[in-house]
Formats: sequence, structure tokens, C-alpha cells
Amino acid sequence: MKTVDSAAAAGVTGDANGWASEEILVVLRRFWGFESLRPLQAEAIQAGLERRDSLVVMPTGGGKSLCYQVPPAVAGRTDIVVSPLIALMKDQVDALRLCGYPAAALHSGMDQSEIRGVEREIAAGRHRLIFVAPERLLTPRFLELAARLEVSSFAIDEAHCISQWGHDFRPEYRRLAELKTRFPSASVHAYTATATERVRRDIIEQLGLEEPTVLVGSFDRPNLLYRVRPKLDVNAQIADTIRRHKGEASIVYSISRKDTEHIAAYLASEGVRAAPYHAGMEQDERRRTQDRFAAEEIDVVVATVAFGMGIDRSDIRCVIHAAIPKSIEAYQQETGRSGRDGLPAECVLFYSAADVIRWQNLMKRSAEEAAAPPEVAESGRLLLEEMRRFATVVRCRHAALSAYFGEIYSGANCAACDFCLGEVEGVADSTVLAQKVLSCVARVEQRFGVEHVVDVLSGASSERMRRWGHEKLSTYGILKDLPRKTLTNLVYQLIDAGILERTPGDRPALKLNAMSWEVMRGGHAVSLLQAKKPKSTRTRIEEASWRDVDEALFESLRKLRREIAAERGVAAFVILHDATLRELASVRPTTMEAIRHIRGIGEKKLTDFGARVIECIKSHG
Repeated sequence: MKTVDSAAAAGVTGDANGWASEEILVVLRRFWGFESLRPLQAEAIQAGLERRDSLVVMPTGGGKSLCYQVPPAVAGRTDIVVSPLIALMKDQVDALRLCGYPAAALHSGMDQSEIRGVEREIAAGRHRLIFVAPERLLTPRFLELAARLEVSSFAIDEAHCISQWGHDFRPEYRRLAELKTRFPSASVHAYTATATERVRRDIIEQLGLEEPTVLVGSFDRPNLLYRVRPKLDVNAQIADTIRRHKGEASIVYSISRKDTEHIAAYLASEGVRAAPYHAGMEQDERRRTQDRFAAEEIDVVVATVAFGMGIDRSDIRCVIHAAIPKSIEAYQQETGRSGRDGLPAECVLFYSAADVIRWQNLMKRSAEEAAAPPEVAESGRLLLEEMRRFATVVRCRHAALSAYFGEIYSGANCAACDFCLGEVEGVADSTVLAQKVLSCVARVEQRFGVEHVVDVLSGASSERMRRWGHEKLSTYGILKDLPRKTLTNLVYQLIDAGILERTPGDRPALKLNAMSWEVMRGGHAVSLLQAKKPKSTRTRIEEASWRDVDEALFESLRKLRREIAAERGVAAFVILHDATLRELASVRPTTMEAIRHIRGIGEKKLTDFGARVIECIKSHG
């Protein structure tokens, strides 16, 4: 097994691979308007051309798709791509066809006449890539078609789905092991954005890859700005974040279906073009939300994780987690939906220990209902604990994510996270505040939960308070000057720090432990944290991405992109990426020859709408 990491391949371009290099570059220029490859793409493409099994791990937006799109175009053959979601297949096929690349998909969203028509085109050798779901791939009809075509290479997209240790395990992916039996001379290439070493080993084993080339790119996404904020008034906090990205695409992830609907309704009441998305909605309704988002008719989708891999939109500028995700892999995958075009994007996680507890309860219930083996349940618990640690241990977020995936982060200051930007500070008199909270827990005899303890500390007037006589306690109202949600957050910080404990069950009570008493005696100092307001709306990295860009022209080009997309019945982002629009708005080319040198505009796009782009630029003045 040959393993290559991104550091070893830094600086590799399309001319680094012998006889195939010029052919690869011709294909890149023709279809995509690219002049070079990113690190590891050259090796991945070469493995595909030589039909050597491979496992390619690159971050979302790192260019995995090109690794399986280029080889069949260079070799003049037909390859199969296994993809888990219809929406993902459709967007990829639309984007490829706009580039003039012959590709097709077969899925359950097509009627029988469409399927038969595509099958005839495939049999006639008119396509270079065929996208199918794992269920369809292994049907007798499709296997017969693949055998007739003498398919020599299969690409497995989102390959982490085959591993039970991955964040999105799908049992139907396990059957893909049959490929090696049914097509023994074909190569199999697995692609994923997030896979720890354990998951990588499992993918190789489950797919039966034979001495694969393993290519692991950098997991760091330097264009993403990571922020973790205490969860206080989460609806208002989300709305404030969305306002920083007015008119831009954003995704808000939450745990439950009900949460998505409540948040979407709140944002709509604040004048934001937002819609919910979750698995409980009718399929047509989900599709309509997705189509409106792709067409830029709405700016924000509020979703459960059901809105995951099907999102191929390149210009998402903000991903918000209204609650902590259940693993760092899931967080990496979901935040990775933003900034796929390489431009800066913001990722904000609103954290509360209450959500960790909520996940623990959900996972326990799910494991019991599914009668899952103990090791699976324990794996889920450990993944959640790693995610909690990421949210609560204050250090460079880029360094923390890199370390989790086994990569050393070399930068001293990423300039793209709350820690490195100096947006996190200690709460004044943290130890005294902690002592007051702990004293209150002791005064209520460790018999009540967070809400009641906060009621006592904030001096709430209620029948429950009077029934227990807690309005007479010395700690009653002792922290009434703090906002209630801030106080609740501080209590949960003490739980996270192990200074307070909660009993298990549906009505957990707060309990003191040895560290609690140590703090109350003054023998242990406490550090509580709070977020500072960002100094400006744009960071230094964001400002640099707009340097020399005529922002008014950029918006005019976005409008033109929407018009062309509507005419062609495709998602706006598959016409031209934001990065291409910004380059156009900076360089302002006014001839076809000048546009030819803009990255992301291949021959067909130049022919199809180059003249309209020139007209837009000229009319802008």
C-alpha cells in the first residue's frame, strides 16, 4: 500500500506525470478552464488512468471530483461513479454537461422512459461517466449493462459511508464489496472528505482494495473562519450571524425537525429568505426547498443532517450549527459545505453542554431501539466527547481539527478562528462566580437541576420557589444582575469542566464532587469564558479576498448567472463559481481571448455565454 500525504506532494501540477501530463492538461483546459492541478490530484488521476486501486481523502472543496472525472475523458472509456444522493448526482451531471463533458445519471427520480433512454445512450458509448446509487448499481439489469460496456473502473464517492466507524454509515454501501468479485479486473477508487486512520483502514478492508495507493490531503481549510459561541438566545444569535452574510448562501444545522421549523420561521419573521429542510417533510417539498436554494431564490436553509452530502453548491458563505454535532467528522463534513470555491466562509457553532446531554440521551435511546452492539454505542459516545472537547478547549480551531485527523498544523496564528483573532476572553471574577453557583447547589441540598438552581441565583419569583422556601436562602438572587441565559451557560461550563456533575435520568439533579468542594474552599481557581464581539464585520483574510474586486460588478455578474441558470434549468452555482465571478470583476476582461484566461471558464462555457459576460462587464462602465 503506497501512501502519499499533501505535504509530500506540495507544488505538484499537471505536468508532473510523464506521458499523460499534456493529455491531462488538454482535458483540464477544454472542460474546466484550469491550467494546473492541486496537490495530490495528479497522483489520484494517474492511479485512475493506470487502473490501480486507490483511496483518496481530500477536504470538501479540495477537488476530489476531478480525480475521477479526468481519467475516463483522457482514456476515452466509460467509468461508473457510485453516489449516495439523487441531488448530488443531478448537480454533478448538470455541471459536467455545462462544461461539454458527456455524463449521465440513473436514479429513482427518473421515469421509466428517461431511464431507458439513458441506458441506450450508455450502451452506445456516448457518456464518459455514469452516476448511480449503490442500490441500483447492484441490480441485475445494471450489472449486465456494466458488463457489456466492459467497465474497467469504479469510483465510490462519499466512501466513509461504508464504515461503521464513519460519521454517516450506510448499510447499503457494504454490498459494494461485491464489485471486486463481479469485476475482478476493474479498479476501485474510494473518495471521501473526512476519514480518520481507523476509517481509512475500514474502507480499504470493506471494499477489498488491493494494494491501494492511499492519498491523504491536508484536512485544514484555511479559507474557513471557525467560531464557537456560548449558546444564549440562539435564534437571535443565528439572525445576527446571517446579517453578516446578507444576500449570500448560508446553512443552519440543528438536531431536530422541530428546531429547523422554529428557527426558519424566526428568520423569516426577521426578513430573511429562509426555509426548513428535514427528513419528515414530503420528498417533493424537500426537493422544492433544495431547488429554490440552488436557484438563489432563498438564502438560508435550516436543516437537520438530512441536508448533508446532497449539497454541492460552491458559494455557501456561512454554516451555522445551532447545536453541537455528534462528531468532529460530522462537523468537518458540514462546515466543509461552505467555501468550496476557495473563498472565505464563516462557520459558527453555538455551544451548550445541554445539547451534549441531549445527544447522549438520543444516542442511548437509538442504540437500545436498534439493539446495537456495545462497541458501536461506545464509539458514538467517544466521538461526541471529542466534539465536546473541541468546543470547550480554547485553542486554535484549525490546529485542533488538524490534530484530530492526525495532521500537524504548522501555523502559529491562523488568523481565521475566534481564538487566534482574540475573540474569546475570561469572565471577570470567575472563581467567585463559580463559588456562588456551587454554594447554591449545596443550599438546595443537591436535589434540583440546572433550571431551578438558575432560578434561585437570579431571584425568580414563583410558586415553586416559595413551596420549597428557597426564596429565603442566602444564595437567592445573589447573581440577579447576570442575564439568565448567560448564567445558565456558566453553570454548564462548570459541568463541562467537571466541577459540577449531573445525575442520570429524565430529571437530572446537580451534584457536588471533590473538585466542587476544593473550589469552594478557595483551593482551585476557575476560568470561565465568554465571547467578545468581533472588531469588524470582515477579517483580514476576508478583506484580502475582495481586494481589487468591483463589488457592484460582482453583483451584476451574479444576477447574470441567475438569469442563465433559469434559462437552462440548472442551479446557479454550476454556471460559474463565485471565485470566477470575483476574478472577472477584478480583471474586467472585454474580449473572448481575455476571458479564455479566467480560471473556471472552459471552451463550452466560453462559447455559450462568454459574449453575455463581456456585455455585462462593458455595460457596467
